[in-house]
Amino acid sequence: MGRILRRQELKADLDMIKQAGKSVAFTNGCFDILHAGHVTYLEEAKKAADVLVLALNSDSSIRAIKGEKRPLIPEAQRAQVVAALACVDYVTIFSEDTPLELIRYLKPDILVKGGDWTEDQLAGGTDVKSWGGKILLIPVVPGISTTNIVAKILDAYFVANQ
Repeated sequence: MGRILRRQELKADLDMIKQAGKSVAFTNGCFDILHAGHVTYLEEAKKAADVLVLALNSDSSIRAIKGEKRPLIPEAQRAQVVAALACVDYVTIFSEDTPLELIRYLKPDILVKGGDWTEDQLAGGTDVKSWGGKILLIPVVPGISTTNIVAKILDAYFVANQ
């Protein structure tokens, strides 16, 4: 089970891990309703390095990005769920609009995002490359998303009952 740490504690752990010659992959996201697309993505991200760090958008960060109706699941619960995945070694929560500051602070070896992003769109991509790191874009599992799940729930339980 992954550890949920504040960024300062996480930095100390990662510094020791890197000194031991191990590689660190970093990814981020909302992970509001965990689904098979997320799990597939995180398992692939873990294959890229010895250690996988998942930076979780805070509730306030998600509201800024996705609107006042999100997140559906509070950050502490989302962190607990993703930390329970075997492929996730560390979880930290960030409140900024992007993880740029956190990426610069942690200096991961590999920056991982979904294939719905391009390298030039990635916060921290240029930085990771500047210290010799790599970018990994993982293909998205088609048709599986939190937005689609929410739409299906609304259709099944609200539209049908009116």
